[in-house]
This record gives sequence, structure tokens and C-alpha cells, in this order.
Amino acid sequence: MFVLAKASDALDRICRWGALVAMVLMVVLIGVQVIARYLWADPPGWTEEGARYSMVWAGLLGATVSFRMGFDPVLAKFKIFDRGALRVTAATLRAVATVLFLGPIWFFCLFGPGYDLSRGYIARSAARSAEAIGVPMVWFTIALPIAITVIFIHLLADIAGRKTAEAK
Repeated sequence: MFVLAKASDALDRICRWGALVAMVLMVVLIGVQVIARYLWADPPGWTEEGARYSMVWAGLLGATVSFRMGFDPVLAKFKIFDRGALRVTAATLRAVATVLFLGPIWFFCLFGPGYDLSRGYIARSAARSAEAIGVPMVWFTIALPIAITVIFIHLLADIAGRKTAEAK
């Protein structure tokens, strides 16, 4: 339990900083794009592509932070779910919904048809390059399984922490 909580804390700090860096990079690249477009009428293509991939990383890392803080979207928040058996029920439903939604996405990031690692989303993106930047696409697409893994670790730490709190 303690190890999960520490891992969740450390990953949260890394994701916060990563999201911040990605946001700053995105804004800088958009700024360069705008300046180049209006001053020289010839914006470099790599700024647009770099800003797009920075936005992906910022959004996915930010999603992990949001999930850990409990700011992820919910249908309704009621005070009745803040204590007792209903709190456990709500937490269980959140955990089940998270795994049901993100589990298949995470699985198919790794595996393709026939459980083949070489045909999964990550492997397929490793064979492609970004057009303007020339970097393998895997450096951008890997953000999705990383974010899902971090969310799963946050979820496990939350469940373990709740079980410990209930035992006391």
C-alpha cells in the first residue's frame, strides 16, 4: 500500500511537470508559427506538428493529474456518496468504469490481432515517421499507454489507501 501511494505521488509530480512543459512548448511553437506566418508569410511546418504533439502529451499527462485529484468527469456528484457504504459503492463503480473504458485501449496499444506485439498500436507507430519533424511516431503515440498506466497506478493506490483507511 505504502509503495503504491509513493509511486502514485511520484508519478503525479512527473506528470504535472510533464504537462506543464508540454503546454509551454505548445504555446512557444504556436507563437513561432504565428510570428513566422505574419512576418515572413512562410511558417515552418514543424512548428504546427510540434505544437500538435505537445498538445497530445499535455492533454494525456493532464488527464492523469485530473484523475488523481478526482476532477475527472462524472455524471453527478452527490454528498450522499461521500461516506459509508455508498462511498465504497461509488469508488467501486468508478474503478470498474475506468478499467472497462481504458483497459481495452491499453491492451490494443500493446497487442494487435492474434495477440501479436508487432501488430499493436505502438509497434505500428514505430514504423512511421512524423512528416515535418522526421521523428518516429512512437515518441508521440506512446503518450496514450503511458497515461493509461499512470491512471491505473493512481487507481490501485486509491483502492489500497481506502482499504487501509477502512481497516483502521
